[in-house]
Amino acid sequence: MFKKVLIANRGEIALRIIRACKELGIATVAIYAAPDATTLYVKKADEAYLVGPGPIEGYLNIYRIIDLAKQKGVDAIHPGYGFLSENAEFARACQENGLAFIGPSADAIRAMGDKVAARLMMRTIGVPVIPGTFEPILSIADALHHAKRIGYPVMLKAAMGGGGRGIRVCPNQETLMSHYPIAQAEAKAAFGKGDLYLEKFLLSPRHIEFQILADNHGSVIHLGDRDCSIQRRHQKLIEIAPSLFLDEPLRNEMAEVAISAARAVSYTNAGTVEFLVDADRRYYFIEMNTRIQVEHTVTEEITGVDIVREMIRVAAGMPLSITQEDVRLFGHAIECRINAEDPRNNFFPTPGKITAYYSPGGIGVRIDGNVYVGYVVPPYYDSMLAKMTVRARTWKGAVSRTVRALDEFVIRGVKTTIPFYKKILQDPDFQAGRFDITYIDTHLTQLNVEADYNKIDRVVAVAAAIAAYSKG
Repeated sequence: MFKKVLIANRGEIALRIIRACKELGIATVAIYAAPDATTLYVKKADEAYLVGPGPIEGYLNIYRIIDLAKQKGVDAIHPGYGFLSENAEFARACQENGLAFIGPSADAIRAMGDKVAARLMMRTIGVPVIPGTFEPILSIADALHHAKRIGYPVMLKAAMGGGGRGIRVCPNQETLMSHYPIAQAEAKAAFGKGDLYLEKFLLSPRHIEFQILADNHGSVIHLGDRDCSIQRRHQKLIEIAPSLFLDEPLRNEMAEVAISAARAVSYTNAGTVEFLVDADRRYYFIEMNTRIQVEHTVTEEITGVDIVREMIRVAAGMPLSITQEDVRLFGHAIECRINAEDPRNNFFPTPGKITAYYSPGGIGVRIDGNVYVGYVVPPYYDSMLAKMTVRARTWKGAVSRTVRALDEFVIRGVKTTIPFYKKILQDPDFQAGRFDITYIDTHLTQLNVEADYNKIDRVVAVAAAIAAYSKG
């Protein structure tokens, strides 16, 4: 087992990894950019080092992180999620410098990171994929040609995308022509490559994913499914496990397909195979995330499996501590991402200082966060403050417990999504499991959330907020 692990991340996931390491008797090294100097994960790590004034100089500088790890006698690096977690060059650099990368191999990251190549590979092994292109689109004319063949509506997607970013829905030819250069620029800015591909846009599907664990000894297992359909602009807000939509035969079939996808790229460590499932229960592979997921907590709550612990063990060369026969799904779990956003103002980010913080508790309530009274929410990162995961024996019990826990959750100083989630949890459609990825859009009025800004207004407003925060 490793003696010392560096966490190449920040916030709640860094704290989550530190906790797993402590239970395994592993010393931890945290890194931080200047805005994170006083945060909880920095205080809880055995060692912590400043790596830059901001996120780009700090959490995204591969060789600064690796040099620090070597200087401090680190055995392995855990990338968490976001930042460098799905960067094949980072995984390769760790290996070349004698450091274990707590995640899949660089080859697996590269194979699944290129969404076009991944779609082609899945089709080759017989996994259902959404109709679309299997090579990058070369021009607007090329996009129009393929869209006519596929049939509108279509989705423009970044070939190197992930996390719901770089996606544009195009209901017709005019929209495709106007979105193409914008999507290309967004893909270039977010992922370093402007390659795009097209997929058929499915009407009102559910977003369902399977958690995979694989070791270096030939074992590949799944830990059941998660329904991530409650999302906005392709960003997940509420996740549940297991899905209310799948029956057991379909769940088992999709789980086997997910395992086949992992085996196709000789996958090891933790990963997630994601699908869209239409109203007729036809499922289609969309991507594989080669990292720990934000929503891994709901899976841990219904299985009792510590996914981060298994990641560390696998990276150290150990076999999985469980077999497929050991995996049982107990009850239901719901995760709410508590974001510093104003739902009544188009979910506008609300950086600022936390003036009061009271987290909920009681049976079946778990909080993963990095927030405390006096914490200053920076404008530079994702707006998530904490994850609240609730478990109960029944779906009805999980819903009522989540409502109770949201009532207890108090955060002052910034606006949050807590009131918005209360309305969702109390909505009869949600309680009955009548939701898909269009849920937020179709329930905006009754959830009392204003319509979206147009993109230009939003960009201007975000820039103004960051400028005001920096001056203040």
